[in-house]
Amino acid sequence: MYAYLLGPVDQLEDHSLGVREASGSNPDRSMPHMPEHPTLHIRGTKSQSLQGKKIVLGVTGSIAAVRTVELARELIRHGADVYGVMSNAAMEIIHPYTLHYATGHEVITKLMGKIEHVEFLGMQGYADLYLIAPCTANTLNKIATGVSDTTVTAFATTAFGSGIPIIVVPAMHETIYRSPVLIENIKKLKQLGVTVIEPKLEEGLAKIATSEEIILEVERKLSEGTLAGKRVLITGGPTIEPIDFIRVLTNRSSGLTGVELAKAAYRQGAEVTLVHSMDGLSLRAIKMVKIETAREMVEACMNELRNARAQGKAYDVLISSAAIADFTLPELHDGKIPSGGKVSLMLVPAPKLIAEVSREFPDLAIVGFKAEVNVTESELIERARQKLEKYKLVMVVANDLAKGGMGTEENEVFIIRRDNDYVKHIKGKKSMIAAEIINELAELVV
Repeated sequence: MYAYLLGPVDQLEDHSLGVREASGSNPDRSMPHMPEHPTLHIRGTKSQSLQGKKIVLGVTGSIAAVRTVELARELIRHGADVYGVMSNAAMEIIHPYTLHYATGHEVITKLMGKIEHVEFLGMQGYADLYLIAPCTANTLNKIATGVSDTTVTAFATTAFGSGIPIIVVPAMHETIYRSPVLIENIKKLKQLGVTVIEPKLEEGLAKIATSEEIILEVERKLSEGTLAGKRVLITGGPTIEPIDFIRVLTNRSSGLTGVELAKAAYRQGAEVTLVHSMDGLSLRAIKMVKIETAREMVEACMNELRNARAQGKAYDVLISSAAIADFTLPELHDGKIPSGGKVSLMLVPAPKLIAEVSREFPDLAIVGFKAEVNVTESELIERARQKLEKYKLVMVVANDLAKGGMGTEENEVFIIRRDNDYVKHIKGKKSMIAAEIINELAELVV
């Protein structure tokens, strides 16, 4: 039996992806009908991860307020409706018209007869989440101590009372961020259930987190949390086998699938570790282990699994999506092989990650990948099933590289699960494929 999911995520209907409302959200909340602002034409153009979610964006008087245009529009591109709230100090940095343009909705700059803080964040409020970005030290300290003397802090007090989730994104000078009073108030907010997205410390500043990091935390907070409490180890990218001090053997894998899988698992509440070989990759919410060779990949994964088990925090899942070399050189040539002449290289089999993991950790849920070239659909699925049975995997993701996928942003795959004869066929963006793999996996590791 086959199920087909075709096309990029923004072209798929909600029922095709099994999109469900986040736990705790009110399906009866609705805003009065209003003509759509031209800005809203970008809604859902990147994904539908925040489709139907209403986010109140509080902006305070940090110079990082200039980043809110980018942030608001990225939230909209992921499907959200965004409503801006500005403090007086924020309006000295950017004009409310700017945030109106960015969100497509009029900005709340003071509380009027509509009691906007209750309208949005009260017990029957419209909003699903209150995001304060940037959040100054002044505002953070006020929220932690219950002061409600600005629009932004009044909205926070109301959200606390109604149980609507709050995310704060601090931005300030580093000396202010290191204030013991502020440190204590950040701890207090975390104890109250507030998500604090830590700033990046550089150039003497506590700089606001990137829009990508903020959106990932928003998605996590508003997701169903199908992997909450689970620990997931993921491999991604190519491995790099040295020939001499200069030359290497590798493959065309971009590592994008591994990255998207890591983000998809994190969105659903998992604690994620990504073992990879990619340069310049930065996702602070996800633990990164950098490797190069196939042997290093295997050793890094085995060390993670062994250390976690010894600490009583064993991993629940391994997703082996990396393009790990099948062959390596028995030894590194000393120096540089002279150019200009013929060279013969002897290759030996590289260690097999799944084989070693399944042998030492037989109870670990493992997801494998099977790549072939120029085979029939039935043959591809049959080879995937053989791998699934050989290593007792919970799932195999198979694809034919002759049809694309390596080094591209899109792919076409078949998902084969151990627990049934159901085969899911997916074609589209790797982000959408990763989300579907995680959805299937969550059903197997509950």
